[in-house]
Amino acid sequence: MGCCGCEEDSTRQWKPIEQRSCTDILWLLILILFCIGMVIICGFAIASGAAQRLVYGYDTYGNICGQKNVKVEGEKWSGLDQTNNKYVFFLDPCDLDVTAFKIKSKALCVAKCPATDLNTLNDIYNFAKENGSKLCDYSLDIEKYNKPNLCPKLPVKASKPIPFFHRCIPAGSRCFEKFIKALTNFISDNSVLQRVITGVMTSKEIIVGLCFLSLALSMLLMVVIRYISRVLVWILAILTIVCSIGGTAVLWWLYAAQKKAVKEKLAEDQDVGEDNVKALLVYAIVATVVTVILLLLMLIMRKRVALTIALFHVAGKVFVEMPLLVFQPLWTFIALALFWVYWVAVLLLLGTAGYPQRKPDGNVEFRMSGPLQYTWIYHLVGLIWISEFILACQQMTVAGAVVTYYFTRDKRNMPATPILSSICRLIRYHLGTVAKGSFIITLVKIPRLILMYVHNQLKGKENAVAKCMLKACICCLWCLEKCLMYLNRNAYVATAINSTSFCTSAKDALLILVENALRVASINIVGDFVLFLGKMLIVLITGFIGILLLNHQRDYTVWVLPLIIVCLFAFFVSHCFLSTYEMVVDVLFLCFAVDSKNNDGSPGHEYYMDKSLMEFMDNSRKAMRSVNARGAEMKPMASGAENA
Repeated sequence: MGCCGCEEDSTRQWKPIEQRSCTDILWLLILILFCIGMVIICGFAIASGAAQRLVYGYDTYGNICGQKNVKVEGEKWSGLDQTNNKYVFFLDPCDLDVTAFKIKSKALCVAKCPATDLNTLNDIYNFAKENGSKLCDYSLDIEKYNKPNLCPKLPVKASKPIPFFHRCIPAGSRCFEKFIKALTNFISDNSVLQRVITGVMTSKEIIVGLCFLSLALSMLLMVVIRYISRVLVWILAILTIVCSIGGTAVLWWLYAAQKKAVKEKLAEDQDVGEDNVKALLVYAIVATVVTVILLLLMLIMRKRVALTIALFHVAGKVFVEMPLLVFQPLWTFIALALFWVYWVAVLLLLGTAGYPQRKPDGNVEFRMSGPLQYTWIYHLVGLIWISEFILACQQMTVAGAVVTYYFTRDKRNMPATPILSSICRLIRYHLGTVAKGSFIITLVKIPRLILMYVHNQLKGKENAVAKCMLKACICCLWCLEKCLMYLNRNAYVATAINSTSFCTSAKDALLILVENALRVASINIVGDFVLFLGKMLIVLITGFIGILLLNHQRDYTVWVLPLIIVCLFAFFVSHCFLSTYEMVVDVLFLCFAVDSKNNDGSPGHEYYMDKSLMEFMDNSRKAMRSVNARGAEMKPMASGAENA
């Protein structure tokens, strides 16, 4: 065994889906232990009373509302029986600490939130007499409700408790009005916000309709790529060449015209004119270099484009055979959403967990001390690791389904539910591999997040060298993260094919990719470019139709926000569809590379690939034979010339 569990035997053969075995069991155990640790943290927070404090809240003196309480040492008004007082009431809800996201106001447990406005101390007195809900400090008897400093700030707005959370929140509170006023002052137009919100509410039917339109366009584009992939790819390639050559020509023409104008002193400002000439010259040179590189790449990879077209065509067939692949991002999003809800809930519990501590201002807060106060770091690592694990499970599921499709010679023998079969194989054999791959990404993301935090803290500081070094580190870590994600994805494909551990799969995938480096570059450049243009096409069509529809609405004047919402949703939907398509293409390429490496089409070594890929292989072999034949003919001619 080599490092990280890699086999040292480099001559091991690829054996697609011949046998299955559990991979990276140790890492699965590590992940299970880590998840148990997260559950223990959640259990500790609940056991320490954080759940009650989060749901029912607590007052300034450490009393949890709605229950009997234990005396806090040194606090006279703690340990009260608040069984009948189930709601938290703030004497001044607008006394906010914006930076700490806390309400600094004194909090009390009350039996009922005021349902009407209370404008005077006499109103507060009458409310307490009628409802038994004391809104002034515990130290003040009802008959002495004449001390403004111990009673709520007037006027007390009508309030009602938040659903599930027992806090009295005033309706139309002063702080909310101040926030809206500050916001409208910030945008320098008191009517803009109102008009924008009105535009969203008035056009909600159009927004929903356009969202469904983007969904239909995304599905239609996948059908288009499936049936006219050859024409689509070549059209986009030609458009790219034409645009690059045309843009370069225009820049040189503008440079020549500007230079002529400066020479003839036709420009009003000669200094500005000369600067424009220099700028245009730089732009034209850069555009020329880019165009030459692009043309060379197109020339070198013109034959490789055929492989991209063939892969796109086969990917379309995969979606026809397994249409539920389209909805795979939806299940992943639901799983992520459920986990994020759990994570936020536990984070809120941790925020109220701990033991009562008296602050210098006399208030009581619940805080954790010692090592327990750092449990949020463990919880943060869990957020990144488990989120990456869920995303990796999606990639492994897609890879397993596509690998099954590719390496099944008779498609009639495909499993009835290949996606479900892939999920079962993932759960039964390869959860450890997914856990290990997602942890590697987590190891890179955490330092990047720390450096980003440090960089934000250094904003406004004079140490420019340190900030520059931090930016360079963040950039390097970001690039490393993207490379590892690409390598991980191919490692999952290799695991789906060979049922090998993560390190072995990553090594095998890397070797096969290096052997096909030019093909990989072709697929990444052409394929990603086609899919990106497809996303932009859906956004542009949806946005254009949105402009036409929204322009006919005369009930409001501002429809920028509805249009932005529609375009963002269109891009999100198209990205979900086409990113799955991109994953399928990448899996098919690795399968194709493995197939072409281990088979040559001879009896006993027949290809698994689709007919379109076989045609590509046949054309490639014919081209190689013609090149070898021409080389063989040239050798006798060269030897004859030497003899002469």
